[in-house]
Amino acid sequence: MMNETRAIRVDGLVKKFDGVTAVNGISFSVGAGEIFAFLGPNGAGKSTTIRILTTLLKPTSGTIRVNGFDPIEEQDAARRSFGIVFQDPSLDDELTAWENLEFHGVLYGVPKKTRRARIDELLSFVELEERRNDLIKTFSGGMKRRLEIARGLIHHPAILFLDEPTLGLDPQTRNHIWDYLRRLNREEHMTIFFTTHYMEEADRAAGRIAVIDHGAIVASDTPARLKETANAATLEDAFLALTGKEIREENADASERMLRHIVRAGGRR
Repeated sequence: MMNETRAIRVDGLVKKFDGVTAVNGISFSVGAGEIFAFLGPNGAGKSTTIRILTTLLKPTSGTIRVNGFDPIEEQDAARRSFGIVFQDPSLDDELTAWENLEFHGVLYGVPKKTRRARIDELLSFVELEERRNDLIKTFSGGMKRRLEIARGLIHHPAILFLDEPTLGLDPQTRNHIWDYLRRLNREEHMTIFFTTHYMEEADRAAGRIAVIDHGAIVASDTPARLKETANAATLEDAFLALTGKEIREENADASERMLRHIVRAGGRR
């Protein structure tokens, strides 16, 4: 059952880039301690929404609260309350596993004694303790992903954002990562907000799912109810019924507009 306390609340969120609407007035909320999937085709508005929630972009309009904080007016407090694992690799390959976690902990201002204990705990948690002193460039893709998750947890965040956390990983590694994430959710009551293109992953892991397409939320419910409403045997069939079967290419023009927007705005976004 979903906790009535809201970890994330989004009301009327709009984001436009050079006159193009990437996110068009969406509203949703995520309960504290919930595992919530945010699904959509390429170019649907998922990444833009995550960038806004995690303080990397400013909205055109609408209101947002992340763990009770306004990501625009209370950036530092909001950032301290969440961890994030981006879709693209972001570890420093020339540092060891331990050094990557240590550097991140210092950036977040975690006190040294607490930081060192947390690093030991997390390396054990993601089963990388024996590789703590190895350079990241020697790690497999699955090992890097596990370490990125550990890094996102170094400051005990209330919310963990995961943008396609298992992209390109084999089924065994994907299952191991979700074992870690469900354990985190259970033991630390951590809210998990994730995107994925693996529909069976969302079906198994998420308590609720929101589907975004062309910048708008087209459905939001439990996996079972989404399948029931769409009269579909699988979540993938339900997803296709909601978003269509045509092949979607990543919207390169929109991505370029977003990057230009970020570069022009600098720290202001």
